[in-house]
Amino acid sequence: PACPFCRNILPNTNEEANKNAMKRADANDPVAMSSMAITSYDEGDYDTAFEYWTKAAELGDVEAQYNLSHLYREGEGVEK
Repeated sequence: PACPFCRNILPNTNEEANKNAMKRADANDPVAMSSMAITSYDEGDYDTAFEYWTKAAELGDVEAQYNLSHLYREGEGVEK
């Protein structure tokens, strides 16, 4: 099956999915950046999550703006 948005073949492994998401993030896709931020956050890498959500928020991603507020509230990945 193909992706309904980019029409590329869907990845079979997480490694392929992460590679595709990284390509999209490098192309300034805010949804991909938010996805990468969520993955980083879930892995406990708050600094990287902060960077991705900041970039996505600057591109107008409302979910990223909300998630940044959570990082600031909890003091994760930001200066206290």
